[in-house]
Amino acid sequence: MPLTFDDLLTRARALTPDRGRAVLGIAGSPGSGKTTLAERLVRALGADGTDRVAHVAMDGFHLADAELDRLGRRDRKGAPDTFDAAGYAALLRRLREPVEGEAGDVVYAPGFERVLEQALAGAVRVPPAARLIVTEGNYLLLGTGVWARVRAQLDEVWFCELDEVERVRRLVARHEAFGKGHAEAVAWVDRSDRPNAELVAATRDRADLVVPMAAMPRVGTGT
Repeated sequence: MPLTFDDLLTRARALTPDRGRAVLGIAGSPGSGKTTLAERLVRALGADGTDRVAHVAMDGFHLADAELDRLGRRDRKGAPDTFDAAGYAALLRRLREPVEGEAGDVVYAPGFERVLEQALAGAVRVPPAARLIVTEGNYLLLGTGVWARVRAQLDEVWFCELDEVERVRRLVARHEAFGKGHAEAVAWVDRSDRPNAELVAATRDRADLVVPMAAMPRVGTGT
């Protein structure tokens, strides 16, 4: 039987502990629909109005443009070395710490504002009641350098596998939606997103589950 979104919901629910926390990672190349899948999972799992699930994205750990300029990496924004991977791993480790009842501390995580193309500190609230953290990003399965610390904090990682033509179409459309002209968007996808996508695709075999396009929500420009 083909994998469905309902199957994904069942699997995510099975990860959720009564006590403590589990962290589910969703990986995939740029434009593969990671964010859309994570958001839909969180909405469905939290439909009862409780705070038992939260969404924390890797994109909140983008280095600021000023720091990328200092490092000479601004033209490669989105590559593995343009993120604070150690900070991301540290946050995931903190989120996994035991929480007694619902009286623990709220954890604030950074978010990412696509219009500004900048991370925003303290933008995401993770309540003490959260038992499942859904996190998503390109490099969750990267086994080199500091990124290996990230995988160690994840109970399970799913890999979004999207048709390549559709993935590139979404990427170009997303760049256009946030201000790039068509030619500039196509050039950025080829120069920056393509090598990143190839790097991410090579980590596919490390995933616990490969999510095919048919099981993912239909979107226009999802990450």
